Amino acid sequence: MNYKIILSKDARKFITKQTQQTQKRIMKSIEKLPYGGDIDKITGRSNQFRLRVGDFRVIYSVHNQVYVIEVITIGNRGDVYK
Repeated sequence: MNYKIILSKDARKFITKQTQQTQKRIMKSIEKLPYGGDIDKITGRSNQFRLRVGDFRVIYSVHNQVYVIEVITIGNRGDVYK
């Protein structure tokens, strides 16, 4: 089953500020969700996961009942968890 991917305003804004090559790399990784990539569950947050794309982190949640992946934020490794 294919999941619908929803990008938040912050995530879209972060992607548009990146170079074309970086934009493609991030979007290619997001399209593989929820199964592909370097994925870990975020401790202390219910139903949230992180995807590692080089020095960037994609924070997202999965809604299996309606097959939706909501990308909450994307950021640099040290800043995204704050």
